[in-house]
Amino acid sequence: MEFLTLLCAFTIMHLCYLIWKVYDQRRDQQCYILNYQCYKPGDERKLGSERCGKIIGNNDDIGLNECKFFLKAIVNSGIGEETYAPRNFVEGRATNPTLQDGIEEMEEFCHESIAKLLNKSGISPSEIDVLVVNVSLFSAIPSLTSRIINHYKMREDIKAYNLAGMGCSASLISLDIIQNIFKSQKNKYALLLTSESLSPNWYSGNNRSMILANCLFRIGGCAILLTNKRSLKHKAILKLKHLVRTHHGARDDAHNCCSQKEDEQGKLGFFLAKDLPKAATRAFVDNLRVLSPKILPARELFRFLFMSVIKKVSKFHVPKSAAGGVGGTSNKSPLNFKTGVDHFCLHTGGKAVIDGIGMSLDLNEYDLEPARMSLHRFGNTSASSLWYVLGYMEAKKRLKKGERVLMISLGAGFKCNSCLWEVMRDADDRNVWDDCIDYYPPHSLANPFMEKYGWINNLEDASTFKHKLAQFLQN
Repeated sequence: MEFLTLLCAFTIMHLCYLIWKVYDQRRDQQCYILNYQCYKPGDERKLGSERCGKIIGNNDDIGLNECKFFLKAIVNSGIGEETYAPRNFVEGRATNPTLQDGIEEMEEFCHESIAKLLNKSGISPSEIDVLVVNVSLFSAIPSLTSRIINHYKMREDIKAYNLAGMGCSASLISLDIIQNIFKSQKNKYALLLTSESLSPNWYSGNNRSMILANCLFRIGGCAILLTNKRSLKHKAILKLKHLVRTHHGARDDAHNCCSQKEDEQGKLGFFLAKDLPKAATRAFVDNLRVLSPKILPARELFRFLFMSVIKKVSKFHVPKSAAGGVGGTSNKSPLNFKTGVDHFCLHTGGKAVIDGIGMSLDLNEYDLEPARMSLHRFGNTSASSLWYVLGYMEAKKRLKKGERVLMISLGAGFKCNSCLWEVMRDADDRNVWDDCIDYYPPHSLANPFMEKYGWINNLEDASTFKHKLAQFLQN
């Protein structure tokens, strides 16, 4: 009897231990953001209307028709006059970049952002366990991760990942890598750097589908410090709740709609096809189909199912001539995402991208303001754009403890990645918005380029265009 009693007691204790172990492991699988630091270059690199004119004037391959397209694209892009350009653009060497231009651009971003981030977090470089860097259009040897490890003399057992070619949605891919590492290893610090290299990637040809990239992309980046340490939970800004990745690379049209390639004259550039919006919409819809059940309350999902049944039943009783009003197509999601999300952090791919996502999710101007203002102030900074939008929300003191933030990004491949964060404490760091947040939103987002260069649209003689542009810039 005593043996059976001891055996039962041991079995119960062992089961309790296993249950506690599973619970303890799950507690250490959380992914927290402790701090992040967006990058802001010096004022000498601001890309105002006058500097844009000089860059175009110095490019012999840009003629009158290309300039008219430039003007139209920039005016309709939602981008303002205070975005930033690489040094070689400012120095008039956009069409003749060197390898060193690309390396220096990345090192300036990395060193400044990492130094500021670690300083305000009180973390030493030797404490970093995981390093993930994503820069799509630049790959050097040694890699960017190796250069960072060398500069900061990080530990020899650090886990380093260098991502290239992943497009504008790469920061959430990097985040997914870190999250998976955190699930298997306890008490880790991770450093994520997300940026894009523009120095070697100015397109000097006249293909309009490739010129568009010159108009939209700007310098930017962000360094993010993450951890799964339970003891630091009270210091965290955000906790990752869900992350969903959608990849349509198997579809030829989606795969080819956004790519780096050479034009008919052999000039390298970034190609944006006309069917890009269609590919983006498909990826976006498929992503939301997976994400919705994870983030929306049961009442909203039941409402959606109920309305779907009503609509299907109605189709059998409504004449075909009137069916358009009931079963007609609509770009708006039938789900109300505001029932499960408090703030929307959207990729600043351009005004059309923000408008399209806003229409699909039935968002108002308050919801879209952070993305619109980030696009206006910093432009499309590729994969790092989400963090400028988040910075705007924080600088405006919108993020309150317990609220939920949805990030949505789109990128080449074609990919749509999204994630949901929970705000862990009231956030009010002004970050890179410190010197201008009080002036945002401005009274008008009207772009001054048309007012300044609108006379170009009245020109007919292409042979005198560059001469007149030079005279205009001198005056």
